[in-house]
Amino acid sequence: MPERVAASSESVCPYCGVGCGIRYDAGRGSAVGWNGPVNTRGELCPKGAAAWDVVEHDERLTTPLVRVNGRLVEATWDEAFDRIEREFSRIVADHGPDSAFFFSSSNCTNEENYLLQKTARALGTNNVDNCARLCHASTVAAMGDRFGAGAMTNSLSDLGEADVFLVTGANPAEQHPVIFRSYLLPALKSGTTMIHVDPRENQTTKAADIHLPVEPGFDIPLLNAMAAVVVEEGLVDEAFVAERTTGFEALREHLSGLDIDAEAERAGVDPADLRAAARAYGEAGRAAIFTGMGMSQHHYGTDNVQALINLPLLTGNVGKAGTGVNPLRGQNNVQGAGDVGALPNVLPGYRPVTDDEARAAVADVWGFEPPALPGLTEVEATHRFGDEVRAAYVFGENPAVTEPNANRVREAFEALDFCVVHDVFPTETAEFADVVLPGSVWAEKSGTVTNTDRQVIRMNRNVAPPGDARADLDILREFAARVAGLDAPATPEGVFDELRRVTPIYAGMSYDGIGTGSQRWPFPEGATEGTAILHADAFASGSKTAPFRVVEHVDPADHVADGELVLVTGRVLQHFNSGALTRRSGVLMRMRGEDSLQIHPEDAAARGIEDGATVRVENDRGEITVAAEVTPAVRRGTAFATFHYAEPLVNRLTGDALDPTAKIPEYKHSAVRVTVESGVAADD
Repeated sequence: MPERVAASSESVCPYCGVGCGIRYDAGRGSAVGWNGPVNTRGELCPKGAAAWDVVEHDERLTTPLVRVNGRLVEATWDEAFDRIEREFSRIVADHGPDSAFFFSSSNCTNEENYLLQKTARALGTNNVDNCARLCHASTVAAMGDRFGAGAMTNSLSDLGEADVFLVTGANPAEQHPVIFRSYLLPALKSGTTMIHVDPRENQTTKAADIHLPVEPGFDIPLLNAMAAVVVEEGLVDEAFVAERTTGFEALREHLSGLDIDAEAERAGVDPADLRAAARAYGEAGRAAIFTGMGMSQHHYGTDNVQALINLPLLTGNVGKAGTGVNPLRGQNNVQGAGDVGALPNVLPGYRPVTDDEARAAVADVWGFEPPALPGLTEVEATHRFGDEVRAAYVFGENPAVTEPNANRVREAFEALDFCVVHDVFPTETAEFADVVLPGSVWAEKSGTVTNTDRQVIRMNRNVAPPGDARADLDILREFAARVAGLDAPATPEGVFDELRRVTPIYAGMSYDGIGTGSQRWPFPEGATEGTAILHADAFASGSKTAPFRVVEHVDPADHVADGELVLVTGRVLQHFNSGALTRRSGVLMRMRGEDSLQIHPEDAAARGIEDGATVRVENDRGEITVAAEVTPAVRRGTAFATFHYAEPLVNRLTGDALDPTAKIPEYKHSAVRVTVESGVAADD
């Protein structure tokens, strides 16, 4: 066992939102699974099994750094915090509290995110956001609008009762493999039908009964056509519609005017396959939807999800086991970061900052009232760096890689007066920092995280941080004291006790109650347990009914000229997010050491591209070079690459047109030109 390991304690995998239990195993010298509340047999995917690689990595940040004469040099903690306190105080005094912006971390604990958003509000601004803005903000917005809650409607354990799975814009076999293998695959083997809506054939598609290879940007015609089939063929649950919905007649009138086959062809799918998919969903006794970033990451992503929600409302597939709308969340605590208020428009528990009663209730605990004006979202803020926004605190995120139009983002960071990066590695964003604070990885912290089906699970420290690095909560406590005069509780349990007092959906939970299991929200004060299936008798909005929405197609932001392809970005099994952690794992890099551009054989032939050739991918925003992977798995006219690599940095090509409601960028539709890179060998 490495010298600084204190114990082999139950913790949670730092990667996707499944929430698998992991811990350090001294005999193996690596992470292993324990029988957690989700991975009940201790099963792990390759990323979880390699999670210890980052703990002992040679590139770990171990001492604070400050910028002197253009270079980052080692400093003491007092020197680093003195500079932070001085610069934040100066900038806020000169430009007001809204001149500061706080990147919270979907990869860190509820307690840490709670404290950072509270610090921002104590300073006088709602300018705090997390990377949910870049993945599922539109899903949360649409579901919150219709249902009153933006999270999974069901629990993983009940979804196996579905007769049909409709998987839209998600690839759980690779992106949430423990959910797929432990919860979905057993149901499929027992006869559940799966429909997969995705422009590519991938590992999830291989298990599907029907594949609808939608043209990127045309989900609304597909979903409207499916809803029209349900109505046309008499598959509407009339009793549910009468008792639990409003606005059906307006939707029916809209759908009756659609040419179903023409809408299917507009979406790029075979009309017969679309009808078969709609019929399977509509005829099912219980049908469950799983949705992912292929649906949400569009400049009309909220409309996409609004169109999707019409399907379960038409068929009565809400409020019972094996049904609902179930977004599969990306990072291990992206759900919790939103729950505890690390968003610019809501307080802990999703109460709007504009709600006078909500602000007063929070003030009773905090001793101050948070500001009433919603803050900037993450991408809105970077658009204003150097102008309205002068200072940034970046906690556990890497926006220089993850935000769209990366060349513009890097220019924006250079325009800041002052930037603090709080992280565990020298990330691409740290290149722009004035102060770098060395924090802690999953094995070095305690606290709670909230997984994709609303289970709050405890992490426990296995090892102390290396060198002079500190636990993240300790760093955030000093930051809060220095810049906002806050005296935060000293322990994760103490912070959790405070956050549940201002977060009604967590109010009945306790550290001891969670133990080595979990507690699921909503868990109100006085309840004996959380609610597994939402919206059973009434929606989370408090209403017995949810409205239908008429949704019209919106064209993608990028016009695709003759000869251009549509670039779609996404994830693969071996890597995660910006790759700041997984690219530092020898095991995972041996499995997939570099990126490639998937391109259809016909598109490749038309451009003289052979498999393995180095190609240039470019548009007006930027360019990259990458090896071509010629494969029929990607639909003609479309290319696919991941966002896991600093080089090639695919987000140089993605656009920053924003959804007007959720302010999410359009990652899933970028017009690009693809050509053979002359003078560069394929194996260079």
